[in-house]
Amino acid sequence: MHSVLKDIVERKFREVAAAREAVPLEVLKERISELGRPRNFFNALVDRRHPDLTHVIAEVKRKSPSAGVIREDFDPVAIARAYAANGASAISCLTDEYDFGGKLEYIHQIRDAVKLPVLRKDFIVDIYQVWESRAAGADAILLIAEAIPESDIIDFQILATELGMTTLLEVHDVEHLLRAVNIVGFPHASYSLLGINNRDLRTMKTSIEHSMRLAEMLDDTSVLVSESGIRTPDDLRRLRAHGVHIVLVGEHLMRQPDPGVALKQLLA
Repeated sequence: MHSVLKDIVERKFREVAAAREAVPLEVLKERISELGRPRNFFNALVDRRHPDLTHVIAEVKRKSPSAGVIREDFDPVAIARAYAANGASAISCLTDEYDFGGKLEYIHQIRDAVKLPVLRKDFIVDIYQVWESRAAGADAILLIAEAIPESDIIDFQILATELGMTTLLEVHDVEHLLRAVNIVGFPHASYSLLGINNRDLRTMKTSIEHSMRLAEMLDDTSVLVSESGIRTPDDLRRLRAHGVHIVLVGEHLMRQPDPGVALKQLLA
């Protein structure tokens, strides 16, 4: 595990311990019982019928460890509405507060404003956070293969599926990709996506060619999501040529004067 990720994971375990004290698991389960079914994140993105289309998970993010503050005038609901009006297939919402300026309550706020499914993007290291994500209104969760043991990934996927949520299992290096392909569809193929993070945590540089190289190693790329470093319609075209039809785009859109217009231009 890279040092940046290791520090974040250690902090996250402390945050989870505090959250358990503040909101016991039984309270989360009661909240979930009052919610309707999650929106179908998987079906919003996986489209095997239209090979010339790219589906975008548009991200709501105020800052990051590598870029600092990305957007000063940060209104997560207004940004999500702009994304929904300009072609997004789903929304990704950062909920880590320390490094990304997110809040868990943003998920419900966004879901109340748009009809798109919402991914909780955070560092999930404890099964409590899976319950917490659904109680907060999330339709999907991110699991980072480099951050958690394979046995935990499987447990988290099982619970997420039971709760009706999709999992986006993210990898960066080849070693974790080869492990992930064996579990990405577990326990139910229609609740699981495989993400490739194009950012190298050792250098903090991004390259979409990383997704292209790893995609060549897979027999089926229909559930593959390319994450980070995507900026132009040509990037989308090149990824489609390698079988990648789902992308997650955040920093590029958040830096533009109007993120919604930027998304429309990306999809043009």
